[in-house]
Amino acid sequence: MRISELARQAGTTPRALRYYEEQGLLHPARLASGYRQYDEQALRAVRHIQLLLSAGLNTTAIAEILPCIPDDVTVLAPTCPELLDELAAERARITRSMQQLGAARDVLDRLLQNDPR
Repeated sequence: MRISELARQAGTTPRALRYYEEQGLLHPARLASGYRQYDEQALRAVRHIQLLLSAGLNTTAIAEILPCIPDDVTVLAPTCPELLDELAAERARITRSMQQLGAARDVLDRLLQNDPR
């Protein structure tokens, strides 16, 4: 399938798909005309990429994790236990960010409670 079709099926944009390719996350075949050609595996990979991005992971981490996701059910294959420490560190980073955002929200709440309007 062409990039526009993959983008439509994945609910994303061709620009995002080109970015994923630049980051080494997607590897489309190239036709003689230069057009990208994607298979069904690419659609699965894009869905995994989107999920991992929404979890707060960066593309460098995702590039390491993608080979450890052999299908739509298994999150980490037993062949990738070395990623567990990195994932735990990433989870801790996200938790710290959430705590900082919560503290910022609390400050805003206090300021809004004192709003003289």
